[in-house]
Amino acid sequence: MGFLFFNSLFSAAIVSILLLFHCAANASNVTHDSRAFLIDGNRRILISGSIHYPRSSAQMWPDLVRKAKEGGLDAVETYVFWNVHEPVRRQYDFNGNLDLIRFIKTVEAEGLYVILRIGPYVCAEWNYGGLPVWLHNMPGVKFRTINEVFQNEMENFTKFIVNMVKKEKLFASQGGPIILSQIENEHGNFWKEFGEAGKAYIQWCAKMADGLKIGVPWIMCNQGGAPKPMVEACNGFYCHGDEKAPQNKDNPKVWAENWTGWFKDWHNSDPHRPAEDIAYAVARFFQKGGSLMNYYMYHGGTNFGRTSGGPYITTSYDYDAPLDEYGNLRQPKWGHLKQLHDALHRMEYALAYGVVNHTSYGNGVWATVYRTNDKSSCFLCNDNAKVDANINFGGLDYFIPARSVSFLPDCKEEVYNTAKVYAQTSNYVKKPNKAEDEPSSLKWLWRPENLEATVVQGKGDFSVNNIIDQKDMANDASDYLWYMTSFELRNDDPMSNETVLLSVGDSGQVLHVFVNGAYIGSKWSIGKNRDYTFEQYVSLSPGHNLITLLSVQVGLAHYDYEYDLQRTGILTPVKLILEKGNNTIVKDLSSNKWSYKIGMDGFTKKIYETKVCSKINWSSDSLRLNRNFTWYKTTFKAPLGNEPVVVDLLGLGKGVAWVNGHNIGRYWPTALAGEPSCDNIEYCDYRSGIGFNSICRDNCNEPTQRWYHIPRSFLKDGENTLVLFEEFGGNPTRVLFQTVEIGSACVNAYEGKEAELSCNNRTISGVKFASFGNPQGVCGSFKQSNCVSKVDLVSLLEKECVGKKSCSFEVSEDKFGWANCERKRLAVEVECQE
Repeated sequence: MGFLFFNSLFSAAIVSILLLFHCAANASNVTHDSRAFLIDGNRRILISGSIHYPRSSAQMWPDLVRKAKEGGLDAVETYVFWNVHEPVRRQYDFNGNLDLIRFIKTVEAEGLYVILRIGPYVCAEWNYGGLPVWLHNMPGVKFRTINEVFQNEMENFTKFIVNMVKKEKLFASQGGPIILSQIENEHGNFWKEFGEAGKAYIQWCAKMADGLKIGVPWIMCNQGGAPKPMVEACNGFYCHGDEKAPQNKDNPKVWAENWTGWFKDWHNSDPHRPAEDIAYAVARFFQKGGSLMNYYMYHGGTNFGRTSGGPYITTSYDYDAPLDEYGNLRQPKWGHLKQLHDALHRMEYALAYGVVNHTSYGNGVWATVYRTNDKSSCFLCNDNAKVDANINFGGLDYFIPARSVSFLPDCKEEVYNTAKVYAQTSNYVKKPNKAEDEPSSLKWLWRPENLEATVVQGKGDFSVNNIIDQKDMANDASDYLWYMTSFELRNDDPMSNETVLLSVGDSGQVLHVFVNGAYIGSKWSIGKNRDYTFEQYVSLSPGHNLITLLSVQVGLAHYDYEYDLQRTGILTPVKLILEKGNNTIVKDLSSNKWSYKIGMDGFTKKIYETKVCSKINWSSDSLRLNRNFTWYKTTFKAPLGNEPVVVDLLGLGKGVAWVNGHNIGRYWPTALAGEPSCDNIEYCDYRSGIGFNSICRDNCNEPTQRWYHIPRSFLKDGENTLVLFEEFGGNPTRVLFQTVEIGSACVNAYEGKEAELSCNNRTISGVKFASFGNPQGVCGSFKQSNCVSKVDLVSLLEKECVGKKSCSFEVSEDKFGWANCERKRLAVEVECQE
């Protein structure tokens, strides 16, 4: 027995030694100089993209990461989201799509690096910027400055994540994929406001992070002059200006967030950033010595549950990213950037090691040469936003469109230009659920939310003699917080049997008001000014009167100096106002006894969960429509195929939706997009540049968000259950389950390169338009011009493409015929088979 034990012990020791040797043998040494990051002594030019693991399902991760790799990325970046991992102090959650380790290993399996931005403040349009609300409610706390309470909690969580990752040997120094990590985030944006205490806090962050000995560099975003050994990084639409250069001259140029689009909030239109503009920004960054660039976002995804920040950030976090919310390739953005990455990778050695020389050709035109003893690589840049350029460089002629950059890996052949798009445009459409005949097949049940305790009786769980901030009272346990107060009116009180004005201040989210058991109205803000006052005339009776206010949170603030202190919920004063003759009588109820109750009855009972849902009573008689505070339930069959699934909630008001117990997020299809005003996306000109106030927009006067993503992993074979909590009142009979499929594809490419058209896994069923010369318009609305080839291109391409899943061709006169234009383009639109 002793021999067997010794033998087993000896074998286990050998295995452990071999594992340690394997990890040590595969460990990478990640350092940096002023030019680039070095991996095992080799300078690298690195391209990364943000994919946030909680904004998709774990089952989606392999496909998203594979598409990132196919798109030419070297690394995947993600934040770590403190408030979902530690929702209650010292109680941790890494299950399901919160499984950080599984996500990192998924990236590693594809051979990509990982950039782990621990923060733990993340911004990210995430609820409360990723910080837990329980931290806000700890006595004496002050966020993101020298404060013992905050620092202790931040350090505890940071160490927890680092130790968890170290245990799995996932840092590059251990043989893992993580080559960089980040501490804090965008603190420098409020450098003046934080003052000396903020500067001391950043020094503390750097020292604390460095002391964790992770074996790879730490970065700090938007932190000019970050303490050594932290590496500075910039965020923004552009990062090539001299003002963006690191203040620490031994730092390489790092671009942690290249915004591929923008987020969307309720009542706003859809933001877009052209592929040509992103490509131009990337090219200029690397032309001017950039070393690492990360797309924020590469896949935006979905704010499931209550994770969206704001307030008023939508459930969709699509971000106009290269991979859309559902994981589809957003073309031409994905393809145009893939071609850019391919060109950069061909130039990597010269960019990392070459001696650089810039030559001006005047009028905003530049040539940049990176020269080594072995090879040279070049950029030709036209910074002029209005005038195209024709230049002779190295004895060869080049055409450089306005505001564009050409890549010449050998300083001779132009392999890529940021304004010359050869990637196809893919148009996706929503298709009906072929598994059943909707909406008639959906049988709806309903039940009212139980409002007796709050609206009629005014019963709460806590009572105090003042109005309390919603964060302080609810601790972010629910979107919903009831405020209730009652008072007595004597018969001789001037307000008895009178109509008086009820005035309630609110912090800009949603407010529902009840008086003496009756619903009297609701209000919410639209636009940037979040605070407002609800005013409504009400009738009061002698004796007992009850006012019930339901405050509804739509995401907590995630960004600003002291954003954590922004008021939420009801604001003082709450007043009753009576105008009687020349007199104004005011009753201020702010210091009354107020009772509070967190959440709705149905939420507390979890009637959205499948097991609970099937055991409670639902009514099938006389379906109640357009009724506020109502629950609805139906069952449905999962749509056929593998395409992404969405639910169309047009017809509903505002509320929350669950599929098989999974919270797919807040819905609000009655919130129409109207501010700021929209541009016609057809005329979105990349040459104008992009900024906060100049990003392209569309979808005006339409629902801000109509379709809501249901990951396939949320569905099951057979019967599925959809539960809705309708807050405003709506009509669920219009609900539809649909799939997102490619409907058509286009190319609009300059002469001289190969173009490809693909219907993904579907076949090309027809050629709708084809023209070579100078076609006008965009995909879906192409038109012939006066300059056009006489060849019957529709018939030619029908023979080459119809019946195939993809087809490719050289864009040339030899192929498509002569046209009397100086710069010729080919425009083609094909239809994809259903």
